[in-house]
This record gives sequence, structure tokens and C-alpha cells, in this order.
Amino acid sequence: MRPRSGPRPALDMRDPQLRPIHKISRFAQGWRGVERRLCHASPMSSANLDLVRSIFAAWERGDYSSADWAHPDVEFVAADGPATGTWSGMVGLSEATRDAIDSLEDARIQPEDYRELDSERVLVLVRYSGRGKASGLDLAQMRSEGAWIVHVRDGKITRFVRYWDRNRALADVGLAPQGGSA
Repeated sequence: MRPRSGPRPALDMRDPQLRPIHKISRFAQGWRGVERRLCHASPMSSANLDLVRSIFAAWERGDYSSADWAHPDVEFVAADGPATGTWSGMVGLSEATRDAIDSLEDARIQPEDYRELDSERVLVLVRYSGRGKASGLDLAQMRSEGAWIVHVRDGKITRFVRYWDRNRALADVGLAPQGGSA
């Protein structure tokens, strides 16, 4: 094969085959180490990652009926957003979930990416959608990119930390935006 001479043709980012690559690059642009740390996931999926994916897949379908995956002493932390706090145990998890879902019409959570942070934590980048029942505000018109840090031990979820502000979540796990945290 002969090396090509002359200038390289410019990439047309309108080409649908190139869009996913462009989105990843644009997401990582300006972040110190995020591309290196987030985009190099293990080719083998772990049991923790599979468990977290299955939970969020059910939630994405609007199915919140199962909690077989939860440790009896599970902790739910709402780190920021309209209602912050910490709830413990199955009753607390149920209460926190019900309160969040009941405050929105057509509440949905769409996972965008999953990354294993270590042997017990999975980072889930999400997009929220729905409309506030009291306010009428549409989450799609607001900043609706959030994140969850899910702690897993012995095949059970021991802790959820929910963030409405994705930048804060990334900063809390050491993936702060260049120039500091949000």
C-alpha cells in the first residue's frame, strides 16, 4: 500500500456515521482526564455493571416495581436538586422514589453512559425528563443532565447518590472540569 500524498480531506461532521464519534469527543473536550478515564472501559462487562444497567433499563421503561437488587440497609442520597436528603432502608428508598416520581408527570430517566469507577462504584450519566406537576416546568427546557453514583457490594446495591448537576457528580468522583468544580 502506497502512502497517500497531498492534504487529507476534511471530515464532514454531518455524516451520520461520524456523529457518535463527534459527540464523545465534544463531551470530553475541555475536561482534564475525563476522556482518558471514562472512554477506556474494560471490554469485559462486570457483574456490578450488568446489575446497574438492568436497574436503569427498568427505570427507563417506567418500571419501578422491583427492588430485589437492593441491600436491606440501602441508602439513597439526593445530593442536590429540588429535594435533598438521605433516606435509609427499603422503606426510605421507596419513599424517596415515590416522592420524586409523584412530583413529575411522565417522569423518565434515560441513561447515557455507564462507567465502573472501582470495584464497588458505578457512575451513570443520565438525562431526566418529565414535567413538574405543581410548576408545569418541562425538564427538557432546563438543564436535565445528571448523574448517579451507585455503590454495589456482594451483588446488592448498598447506596445510590443522585445528582441533578452532572458537573458536581464528576467533581465528587475526582473528574472535575478543567478549572475546578461547578
